[in-house]
Amino acid sequence: MNSGIYGAIVFLHVISAVLAIGPLFILMPIIKRLRGVGTVVEEVYLTVVNVIIRLVMHAGHVLVYTGVLLLIFGPWPWYTSWVIMTLAVMLLSGVFLAKGFTVVLRKFKNPNADRNKILDRLNTTSWIYIGLMLIMLWLMVEKPMLW
Repeated sequence: MNSGIYGAIVFLHVISAVLAIGPLFILMPIIKRLRGVGTVVEEVYLTVVNVIIRLVMHAGHVLVYTGVLLLIFGPWPWYTSWVIMTLAVMLLSGVFLAKGFTVVLRKFKNPNADRNKILDRLNTTSWIYIGLMLIMLWLMVEKPMLW
């Protein structure tokens, strides 16, 4: 494969990794500000949170597609230990993203819900997801031979 095209795929892969992790750090101050605000302000913050989650999800899709292309055209076979571990963590993070954010945000619309408990869960979920993404980032950068 042309090294320029391969380089472009690597570049897209890196940019999508940044977009899959970076916006999550914006959630922390938003979650703090959501405590005790009025419903109008709450709606604005929740809209921002939903946009961030969607950006992270779509960046994750680009990350997966470019990762597949890098495996197809790159020098590493799919059965390399770091690739298998990255895929395992990726699947775990995908399930976690769907259950940890989407389900929690749906509970926020329930008028009887304990908002502080939901916000605590959202904060914890954000940090766990960031941790999973950083593990994947380490695996892709370091490429350790685990077995």
